[in-house]
Amino acid sequence: MEFTSKNDGKYNYIEIGEGTPIVILHGLMGGLSNFEGVATHFSKNGYKIVIPELPLYTQNILKTNVKAFARYVKDFITYKKFERVILLGNSLGGHIALYHTKMYPEKVAGLVITGSSGLYESAMGDSYPKRGDYEYIKQKAEAVFYDPKVATKEIVDEVFATVNDRIKLIKTLAIAKSAIRHNMAKDLPKMHVKTCIIWGKNDNVTPPDVAEEFHKLMPNSDLYWIDKCGHAAMMEHPHEFNRLLHEWLQKVNL
Repeated sequence: MEFTSKNDGKYNYIEIGEGTPIVILHGLMGGLSNFEGVATHFSKNGYKIVIPELPLYTQNILKTNVKAFARYVKDFITYKKFERVILLGNSLGGHIALYHTKMYPEKVAGLVITGSSGLYESAMGDSYPKRGDYEYIKQKAEAVFYDPKVATKEIVDEVFATVNDRIKLIKTLAIAKSAIRHNMAKDLPKMHVKTCIIWGKNDNVTPPDVAEEFHKLMPNSDLYWIDKCGHAAMMEHPHEFNRLLHEWLQKVNL
């Protein structure tokens, strides 16, 4: 399904369907297309899917952090005149969704996180990133998935281009440091929003015990597993991801 981006000066985003808004937040190396399966399914089932492009590489370096991105999401939700939304985030997007929920709980009807940072940060790896080494970047990209074939040449090329762009590289490292600084462990027990945690059983980036920890710390959470699945469940197993999420939304009346 082809999505057309809307650009109205300040925001670039995809919007599809009608109904309760689900605002989707992408990760550090993830494009809007990562959520194609989710957007297609839920836009046909009574939800308005909105995917803003996060300004990961376009803001001033002082605003290149989790807190500033959470504020950006709040401004976007206000701009769209949504009263309350369901926030769905993968990886860094999950972390931004969590931080946004901490800061603006009144805006969030429900929260969905998958492979989220916020408790455990090895997402960058120790030797990441080696500029110029395509084979190394390819291995890193493949390791994100259970099935390395999901890391298409297009995905690897995009990551390779990012780490070989000096400004983007500096900002990537700034974001990684910010993710460590904004650890959510102390905040999660106070966050009572309905939360759906969907995790790949074979996630190497944020391992399964991270999901267990989120579930343990969040008072109003449900945890679902997907087998033979890495860090981006909505890409690797879109049908199963959609089934679990749809079930949960019905269960909690969202």
